[in-house]
Amino acid sequence: MRRRTLLTAAGVGGLGAAAVPAAAQADYSTTVNPATDWGAWEGWGTSLCWWGKAFGNRNDLADIMFTRNTVALGGTSLPGLGMNIVRYNAGACSWNSIGGESMAVSPNMMPSRQMEGYWLDWNSSDPASSSWNWNVDSAQRNLMWKARDRGANLFELFSNSPMWWMCANHNPAGGADGNADNLQSWNRQQHAVYMATVAKYAHDNWGVDFDYVDPFNEPIANWWTAAGTQEGCHFNVATQSIVIDHLRTELNARGLSSMPITASDESLYDQAVSTWNGLTSSAKSKVAKVNVHGYQYEGGRRDSVYSAVRAAGKTLWNSEYGESDGSGLRLARNLNLDFRWLHPTAWCYWQVLDGGGWGLIQADNETGTLGAVNPKYYVYAQYARHIRPGMRIIDGGEGNTIAAYDAAARKLVLVTTNYGTAQTITYDLAAFGTVPNQTATRWSTQTNGSELYRSHSDTAVSGKRFSRAFPANTVQTFEINNVVR
Repeated sequence: MRRRTLLTAAGVGGLGAAAVPAAAQADYSTTVNPATDWGAWEGWGTSLCWWGKAFGNRNDLADIMFTRNTVALGGTSLPGLGMNIVRYNAGACSWNSIGGESMAVSPNMMPSRQMEGYWLDWNSSDPASSSWNWNVDSAQRNLMWKARDRGANLFELFSNSPMWWMCANHNPAGGADGNADNLQSWNRQQHAVYMATVAKYAHDNWGVDFDYVDPFNEPIANWWTAAGTQEGCHFNVATQSIVIDHLRTELNARGLSSMPITASDESLYDQAVSTWNGLTSSAKSKVAKVNVHGYQYEGGRRDSVYSAVRAAGKTLWNSEYGESDGSGLRLARNLNLDFRWLHPTAWCYWQVLDGGGWGLIQADNETGTLGAVNPKYYVYAQYARHIRPGMRIIDGGEGNTIAAYDAAARKLVLVTTNYGTAQTITYDLAAFGTVPNQTATRWSTQTNGSELYRSHSDTAVSGKRFSRAFPANTVQTFEINNVVR
């Protein structure tokens, strides 16, 4: 989210500078190690609010994000990203009055970030009653269906804030004090009721079974205040535990006992560890997957998150990332750090359509207008189009190279980022059982925009080795066929 630019340099430590890919080095070799296996890749995704509210009725944008077809946009042919993960936001806003009380709106709130919620008042929890309006938020819902119909297969329901009337100050942007809970204590269960009821209604009426339900978004953060620009709510860790327990009960009561809970979507890697350690054993037992966001960027202890989650036997996703570097070079740098140290099994970009370099495609969600395609789009394509669900993530040998292996297709995928100095990189595949001599296909993206996403058939693999020249600030992907581990 946009305010995270304030955290760019936060929390550097632990892994320290050694974990950050070097800006320049001499020509070098990397040895890919298939014996180190970090698990099966689940996929790539995005949250549908806020861009879904603005653009959710457009088929071309759904094709671009959720297929790998070639799609025309504004005179440009784009390689579809093939995302398969959808994060659907249960909104917190409504404009009705309840006994003379109504929603308080931050003076800085952007209309495109006011997501309409389904539960209008506290009079009834019956989803068939007049307290509920299931017709709101049609554009985001339409986009979810479009994603499903194009092959998306993992769906997550999440909340940025409880419904406004559950908040202490009736403001879904946050409280007067960003360090204090803005969910009223007597509405902790009601928030769980809301999330469980939306999940049940989706099952019964939308043709969508959520794979996970998440009641929070960056809950321990202190930047959710009444003057904010978007929905948000602070939850102390003890309150998070209570809400998680309630959510499990409410899901079970609606026949959704097999629908898992994920939490807590903290903004920073270090926060994710402290929150997880602070949850009660009861709450931990009810969480199937730990979500973390990537807004600590090059800082923080990604390895500590992985260790804590692995020790608990939970799945781990990076469920949100974004920044304003439209070139995509910083995206690649932090993706590589995540693959090297965090080892998530899925990775989601926050706003694929947004302004100021934040979007993969420039967009104004307020006016519903589109601009240029950022080089960042093509950088993301290098990863998302080639590292596909079901592949095993293995050791690329060094921090700038990500390796994935498709056992069924016997295909090895290598994605490498080269930073500020042109150089040649040699790949040693001697640890594989079989690597036939062949011409590998490569795709190249130069982040200055001179080469967007171009395929080449010019890289000879011989004797289980190959070399490739990299211009400065370039991402390249190689696919090698008929490889046996």
